Amino acid sequence: MAIASPSAPSFSATSICYTTRTDSTPSRSLRLTPIHTRLYSRSRLTLSCQLNSSSSASNGSDDSDGVEGGDVDYELQHGSVSPQHHRKGWPVFITLPIDAVSFPEGRMKRKKAMVQSFRALATGGVEGVVMEVWWGLVEKDSPRVYNWQAYLEIVALAKRFGLKVRAVMAFHQCGTDADDPYWIPLPQWVREEIDKDPDLAYSDRFGRRNMEYISLGCDVLPVLHGRSPIQAYTEFMRSFRDTFSPFFGGVITGIQVGMGPAGELRYPSYPLQKQAWTWRKPELGEFQCYDKYMLASLNACAEKVGKREWANRGPTGAGNLMHDPEGTEFFRSDGSWNTPYGEFFLAWYSGMLLLHCERICREAETIFRDIEVNLSGKVAGIHRHYFTRSHPSELTAGYYNTSIRDGFVPIARVFGRYGFSMCCTCFEMQDAEEKRKNPVSSPEGFVRQVILAAKICDIPLQGESSSSSLDYESFQQVLKMSKFYSDVLGGATFSFNFVRMDRNMFDFRNWDNFTRFVKQMSDAKNFRAELSFGEDDMQLSSLSAPATDGAVLAC
Repeated sequence: MAIASPSAPSFSATSICYTTRTDSTPSRSLRLTPIHTRLYSRSRLTLSCQLNSSSSASNGSDDSDGVEGGDVDYELQHGSVSPQHHRKGWPVFITLPIDAVSFPEGRMKRKKAMVQSFRALATGGVEGVVMEVWWGLVEKDSPRVYNWQAYLEIVALAKRFGLKVRAVMAFHQCGTDADDPYWIPLPQWVREEIDKDPDLAYSDRFGRRNMEYISLGCDVLPVLHGRSPIQAYTEFMRSFRDTFSPFFGGVITGIQVGMGPAGELRYPSYPLQKQAWTWRKPELGEFQCYDKYMLASLNACAEKVGKREWANRGPTGAGNLMHDPEGTEFFRSDGSWNTPYGEFFLAWYSGMLLLHCERICREAETIFRDIEVNLSGKVAGIHRHYFTRSHPSELTAGYYNTSIRDGFVPIARVFGRYGFSMCCTCFEMQDAEEKRKNPVSSPEGFVRQVILAAKICDIPLQGESSSSSLDYESFQQVLKMSKFYSDVLGGATFSFNFVRMDRNMFDFRNWDNFTRFVKQMSDAKNFRAELSFGEDDMQLSSLSAPATDGAVLAC
């Protein structure tokens, strides 16, 4: 069964129900409605400067005054003027450190090091920086009370060095708990509301609550001091727009809107605490549908299709987090995921995620309409079971993507409807390396499928790394996948986010690798990637792409 993405801006949760199939094999529908996307200027401010390697890797202490004290405050009031030029090829952005703004103080950290780092990035040809704007920092203590000062300083610093800024509306928790050095929770007043009503947090079948992101089951309910979560996100974005209005177009050129844990459109299908020690294992994940708001929607949907026995719970026989999928009743190759019940549940579960995406995209598009800025959303790089029939880790995350059904085209269609780009991770990961740890994993297969979804729906794509790897092989893999999107399938708008800037990046060897990579991306026509893909790629078995030349690196 193929479930199309919503065709109207809004619909009820009970409409996310399945239609009983009449044959035994679901068909994949790629019939699309016209999609309108925006065109944005990609001009860039530049400033010639010298790289000071030792200063770039300065210590992590706070510097309240910074280099050339008062420069940042001056630029906030008066701005700065830099010559402009148009960049060719694929622009590269780099994500700032998580702790660029201190928690809970809300101050810009390490100003001297940040100044030198921005100077180095500008010299190295980087297009700009990705700045995560944390909800738990800006609206920390009280609803509608926003503190943007530290982020204003970062944007002014970027303007000073001619760097663009992509701002991420980070409506999720960062880190696991207060002992985590990068701990940034949801706003205090939101956590107080969750303490009063624990069902505002996602829950799995064991009753474990997840505090990374508010449950999308209560998206439109007035559970946050009389506001719904969608209203809270909307007012946050509107305040950002009004506060940073002088910087749009010239400096702030992108807004990525967080839609779930880690800013990704997904459910928190396995706990953050386990990520530190299970990263080598193929986690199945847990369905996050056991808070009372999600169950109310599920029950209404089951009632509508006349299947009351399908209410009140998620799938049985789904195993546990670390189970072999072939040992489970639901996920095994001939499991109940491919039965009328499985189709009903997975269509509802993924449909709720699509509805959440639709609501946020609609609000963001309205807020930033008529502003020269590129909107984007992010999908998670979940590839642990890509070469299985059921793709269990994708299903528990909310992506109804299996060997017989494309789960990413519906997401791309929603993004395209509102002029959003799609961002996806794992561009630097290679199947050969991953298969040593997990033979059914395929990060390349995942990336290629997302690329195809973006191409089918004619929306821009943002690639992103899943780690801070600075080795030659990782950068060549990014170039290879970028080439696949931009040249092999027809030229379209592409850019890349490197995650993330740290002290190690400015080591001489790492910096040399990185700047060489940036040059290759900006002069993409001189790069020829060897696009050799495995015959076992289930998602692309019917794709016929033109052949390319062998690898020739332009230094």
